[in-house]
Amino acid sequence: DTLWDLAIAEVEKRENADNDGKPAEVWEKSLLFMGNKNGVILNTVHYFSLHREETPKPTLALEYTFGRRTRRHNTPKDIAHFWELGGGTSLLELIRVPITSHNIGSFAVVLVLDLSKPHELWTTAEKLLQVTRNHVNKILTKLEKTNPEVATEIKQRMWNNLQRDHPDYELIDPFPLPMVIVGSKYDIFHEFESEMRKIISKTLRFVSHYYGASLVFTSKSEALLLKARVLINHLAFGYDKSKSLSVDHNKPLFIPAGLDSLSQIGPPPASESDIGKMRANTPLELWKKVFEKTFPPKSICDLQDTKDPAQDLQYAEYEVDVMRAQKNQ
Repeated sequence: DTLWDLAIAEVEKRENADNDGKPAEVWEKSLLFMGNKNGVILNTVHYFSLHREETPKPTLALEYTFGRRTRRHNTPKDIAHFWELGGGTSLLELIRVPITSHNIGSFAVVLVLDLSKPHELWTTAEKLLQVTRNHVNKILTKLEKTNPEVATEIKQRMWNNLQRDHPDYELIDPFPLPMVIVGSKYDIFHEFESEMRKIISKTLRFVSHYYGASLVFTSKSEALLLKARVLINHLAFGYDKSKSLSVDHNKPLFIPAGLDSLSQIGPPPASESDIGKMRANTPLELWKKVFEKTFPPKSICDLQDTKDPAQDLQYAEYEVDVMRAQKNQ
């Protein structure tokens, strides 16, 4: 080989290698967005990660898109798979589609809760997280038999956001997948009475901390969307996690996972006599009872949707619609 051949080979080697000299690996992550029936209007692609210009449309069932980012010149592009579950809690079975034994090691969840509807807030979060957790646990049980190393790694990773010397280490129950909880429609929430905002904020702080999740309040404001985008991009592309913190209930909350504590959150917002009368087996159950005393859960029948997707213009198909009209006639 000539000197030039050696030089070219060296440059190619450097461009296609990480610092340790190994070939650059493609970063590939998957995110599932889910939440209130009309709360996940914070369209995955449009608002959070890919800065696309098209106007977001409501999610009908389960939608998929992806994004790619380049870390540096001449290296493979990182890929993020985005899934979005529509229909609130009416299509829970579809959670099994995106989360599989093949991608569970690189999966994360974004739970979008509508702050303007506190009466639906706890029920929505509880149902979605319960079904997701049950599905993930089934996958982990199977992995323990087929690939115990991966199962152990995933279980250990659940605790990554909390240092062993954290005072709450023994008191919380981390969610099996990395998670961000997004409180949407902060602009409406901000108009609530101070005491209502305090109860909702404290409760969501507790839930997020208990599950080892990050928490961010957002709206259509570009500044708030940017904060949410920081947390989403951390999960999707491994960008640095923000160290900033905002815990004042009079301002939009922004709390990266592991930076809160039960002592800072304080006890559930109820009198000692009321708490004494409530029978609860876990701290989460106690907070639920206190929250639902102020905001009784609304009876929601998610399956009865007043809008017929077949009438939605975004799904128009001229030939099919003409035939359907003839049949109806």
